[in-house]
Amino acid sequence: MARRTIRLTTETDERILLAAKMRGYSTPSALIRAAIEKELQGRDGSTDAEERIAASFDQVRREILRLIRTQQALFAFVDSLAKVLLTCLPEPGGEATEAAVAKARARHARLLKAAGQAMLGDSRLAIEDLIGRVEG
Repeated sequence: MARRTIRLTTETDERILLAAKMRGYSTPSALIRAAIEKELQGRDGSTDAEERIAASFDQVRREILRLIRTQQALFAFVDSLAKVLLTCLPEPGGEATEAAVAKARARHARLLKAAGQAMLGDSRLAIEDLIGRVEG
């Protein structure tokens, strides 16, 4: 067995002695050898931290895909609803057109404000930006 000499502070030496006793090592040298071996093995292969990070990335990826599917479903729902409304509601004729458009714009602004108040965080900021564009 090769021999190495290292210098330790008194505090570090005391901590090694205490840890060796608490963890059941026969000598402080056995603890140091085990710690060095563990460190060398951890550097060569995949570490637990890398595996946890990879698992976290995988979980985030699955969550993003779920959100994308949800967003696509909501878009399809809103698109279908708009098509039904545009198909089934007759347009006002003649002089009533201007008044109907003005009322529709007011109703639309109220709808956007109500939706914005119901939302939180970044979604709320996006709706407020949208409301600002409608009012401006």
